Amino acid sequence: MDITLIIIGFLVMFLGIAGAVLPVIPGTPISWIGLLLLYLTSVVPFDWWFLSITFVIAIGIYILDYIIPAIGTKRFGGTKAGAWGAIIGLFVGFLIPIPFGILIGSFLGAFFGEMIISNTAFEPALKAAFGSFIGFLASTVLKVFATVTFLGIFCYKVSINWDAISPLFQA
Repeated sequence: MDITLIIIGFLVMFLGIAGAVLPVIPGTPISWIGLLLLYLTSVVPFDWWFLSITFVIAIGIYILDYIIPAIGTKRFGGTKAGAWGAIIGLFVGFLIPIPFGILIGSFLGAFFGEMIISNTAFEPALKAAFGSFIGFLASTVLKVFATVTFLGIFCYKVSINWDAISPLFQA
């Protein structure tokens, strides 16, 4: 059972990293689940304090993921239409296989959301799209940093307990 938990936990960590970039997957909470699975094994000592702190961090970043882009949009004069346009553009950019499609889609989505839905003039729409884009980038960088850090912690915990874990793979 320990091998299964370690392998699933490792795979869940990579799903969390993917979720740091893809908006449909809550990356940091999923990465935290990977840590939880590791700690549920009998070969890694359970630590409530560590899991509690990382859980609060994961949920805090999950909440900030919704706040940061909105702050960026409002700070540059954008509306909800620009924020929604950025999210829709992100999905479209993900589906179109071009380099940096997610970034381009997010920016263009915010721009067209401001221009078409909010009926904003070109320059204010461009400024709002830039703010939405900056907010999206800041949020994404924060999530990627957190999920990669969680993966690093996962790998570290496996490595320092390798003497107890390695016999499980030799069965």
